[in-house]
Amino acid sequence: MSSNSRRSNFLAALLGALVIALPMVGLAIGGAFSSDTTTSAASETAPVVDTKTAPAPEPARSATDVSALYERVSPGVVSIQVRSTQGAGTGSGFVLDREGHILTNDHVVDGAQTVRVQFGEGKPISARVTGVDPSTDLAMLKIDPSAHDLAPLSLGSSKNLKVGQPAVAIGSPFGLDGTLTTGVISALGRSIKAPNKFDIDNVVQTDAAINPGNSGGPLLDANGQVIGINAQIATSTQSNSGVGFAIPIDTAKSVLDQLKSGTEIKRAYLGVTTINSTTDTGALVAGVQPGGPADDAGLRSGDVIDSIGGDDVQDPNDVSSAVLRASPGDTVKLGIRRGGSKRTLDAQLGTRPQTIAG
Repeated sequence: MSSNSRRSNFLAALLGALVIALPMVGLAIGGAFSSDTTTSAASETAPVVDTKTAPAPEPARSATDVSALYERVSPGVVSIQVRSTQGAGTGSGFVLDREGHILTNDHVVDGAQTVRVQFGEGKPISARVTGVDPSTDLAMLKIDPSAHDLAPLSLGSSKNLKVGQPAVAIGSPFGLDGTLTTGVISALGRSIKAPNKFDIDNVVQTDAAINPGNSGGPLLDANGQVIGINAQIATSTQSNSGVGFAIPIDTAKSVLDQLKSGTEIKRAYLGVTTINSTTDTGALVAGVQPGGPADDAGLRSGDVIDSIGGDDVQDPNDVSSAVLRASPGDTVKLGIRRGGSKRTLDAQLGTRPQTIAG
């Protein structure tokens, strides 16, 4: 065989082993497509997750490795079919544990009257929603564990991700179940809007193709461990344009127990909108919710928050992160600048409302 023939055969095999698609913000759901500030009734679902990190295999280095990763992980990824008063929709999800828990997006099952999950070419299995968290756009489903031989996915960590590292998405874009796309982590620390209009911080951005129907499916690292839950895309055509967003798996881990049990998730609330300061550091107060904790503490629009709870504030993300670490009822000290003077305010945090008014 000539060298040219061998080269052609190699390229054909490589292209055949990978599914590479082309990557204003919309929810990556099937059946319906909405902006990032609205809730969709479309749907999208995976084993008992042992939150102990399993020993990671060697990172994928070739098309053959990606194929092996897919064979190992895809049995734990499901397509989700939802029916609601607004019609039908599809999405994705993945098995967390052998008890039958499946994680997906809240916007996938919002308003659902019936939910079914499907493994590959198998028959759809009835599922029930055990818990939802609109603030993180996450929802938990439960199926009868005896209805299918469950293959839970291993959870990784989103803490030490690096821009440029490989990323793999598996889901059901446009209802095409079991679709794999590859790319890289293209940015970190992004912020997107949750279905209840609050911000979700530290979101992972990827150029792995994500389209309507991918919502709720896993974003994986080269070891096949889940590092995020695919949720939204930035697009002007309702299809992939190379900018997708995934909820960090560490954010999901913080609410898994509550989602499984159906416990209401309560978060601390300051009632303030901040933007980047015109100075080098700090968060500029752009708005204060009337009657909210910040208002009661005396915070005003135009103030600059330099510290919260004793920690320095570099930008608005530091404010939201500090509030999320606290609990409703906690009192935090706000170090602020107003005009040319500095002062300290005490704010007693409230409980975050279900949605932002207006």
